Amino acid sequence: MAAKNEWAEKDYYADLGVSSSASEQDIKKAYRKLARENHPDSHPGDQAAEERFKQVAEAYDVVGDPEKRKEYDEFKKALASGGFRGFGKKAGSGYAGGFQEGFDLGDIFGQRGGFAQEDGLGDIFGSFFNRGGAARKPNRSARGSDVQTEITLDFREAAKGTAMPIQLTAEAPCETCHGSGSKSGNVTTCSHCGGSGFVSEQKGAFGMSAPCPYCGGTGEQIEDPCPDCGGTGTKTRTRTITVRIPAGVTDGQKVRLAGQGEAGRNGRPSGDLYVTVHVKKDRIFQRSGDNLEITVPVSFAELALGDTISVPTLEQPVRVKIPAGTPNGRTLRVRGRGIQRKGAKAGDLLVKVEVKVPKDLDAASTSALRAYAQAERDSGFDPRKDWS
Repeated sequence: MAAKNEWAEKDYYADLGVSSSASEQDIKKAYRKLARENHPDSHPGDQAAEERFKQVAEAYDVVGDPEKRKEYDEFKKALASGGFRGFGKKAGSGYAGGFQEGFDLGDIFGQRGGFAQEDGLGDIFGSFFNRGGAARKPNRSARGSDVQTEITLDFREAAKGTAMPIQLTAEAPCETCHGSGSKSGNVTTCSHCGGSGFVSEQKGAFGMSAPCPYCGGTGEQIEDPCPDCGGTGTKTRTRTITVRIPAGVTDGQKVRLAGQGEAGRNGRPSGDLYVTVHVKKDRIFQRSGDNLEITVPVSFAELALGDTISVPTLEQPVRVKIPAGTPNGRTLRVRGRGIQRKGAKAGDLLVKVEVKVPKDLDAASTSALRAYAQAERDSGFDPRKDWS
């Protein structure tokens, strides 16, 4: 999600297609509709839809939260009324309003203002609007980092779905302190900020609060750090995770495993694991949406006289009837024998018939074929009639 120092360039209401006066219910309804329309699972490989999905999620993360929405609205109001005029003003330049060209909000609210931005703690726009001494909640939401990895599947594994164990080396909860970071498992209220997670800071004409540098904005401190993790609550270790791949996954599609990424510090939530799936080509099957396509070699006699042949599927072979007089290259459809994705109608199996011409014929076959060719000519059949 975007840091608050990017709010100046964002219009989250427009991203969700609602007005700034929209109710919480209307915002939630708009978000659900857009998230459903642009979800990566519904548009595998569509980068535009994936970016739109992220944009909508970012917007809802802010205006869908009453506290963040209030801060965002106040910031936009102050920005529109020129409430930030004068910052970065050049002496004698006559510059009277708005932001100076090249001015970076990070000069005031980021690391150059003396506060680290890691885990979003450098963003103090919310503190800027904390007038009147209202109590602030300590930052307890910082979660672990997301992790990305890749796997390669056979075509049929991807089509039918599978479960696959993978090894992941990342930050995991410390097994000694169970992720708390404390040897005894107890944490205490930070004595420097009184548990608020913020300390007062004077910046020129403004009185603002900043994340407490002693507790990192959490409002808590550890008196007896765990000797194994040094008080962080996490350690790097390798673990085995079973990744369940849904049926019908496509090449390049990402599968999200919530909470399986890096562990958060001191018991905070873990990030997510994103698994990019690569799918090998199959010797027989090709895919077109949820349909499967195969090309089956047949004889001339089978097409001319008609026959019933056996063709493979993802499960057991099925019998397919070839009507007499079927032309070479025709595609026959076997309904419901394609890919079955969860919650969707099963695709079909499309069987293309292709004549296989023998290279060598014995004397009997050659004699019989010559007799047929003569009978064919006697009947008046001309394969090139109306061709040119």
